[in-house]
Amino acid sequence: MNTLDETTNEILELAAAHFHVPREQLSATDDFFKKLGINSLQALDLLTRLERHFHIELPDYELRDVSDFRTLAERIQSRL
Repeated sequence: MNTLDETTNEILELAAAHFHVPREQLSATDDFFKKLGINSLQALDLLTRLERHFHIELPDYELRDVSDFRTLAERIQSRL
């Protein structure tokens, strides 16, 4: 099982690759909407990719008010 830091790093790597942003520009505490310059539809696309990558399903209610990478990693980690 991954640690929270490993899960966070995987999310950051996937987000950087998906949105063509240098990985070193992203940190766990970043608001992904602001840092990536994405809208809610693009965030859903990222979440779908993360669900596939981690082989989990994240219910919408668990993601309400989640906008930073660390909190997203915590929600994913709880499903692993």
